[in-house]
Amino acid sequence: MAIGDKISNAAEEAGGKAKEAAGRATGDERLEAEGQGDQASAKVKKVGEDIKDVFR
Repeated sequence: MAIGDKISNAAEEAGGKAKEAAGRATGDERLEAEGQGDQASAKVKKVGEDIKDVFR
């Protein structure tokens, strides 16, 4: 996995955690769900990159 991809995925996951926390703190269910979605997306990307690395 390229270092840029790792940084990007980590940033997306961190942003998702922040959104989720902000949504929870303010009672905004949509923002909380969006944060959870961002985290899941980052994790899926990481798994995809890990699989690519196995076949290199």
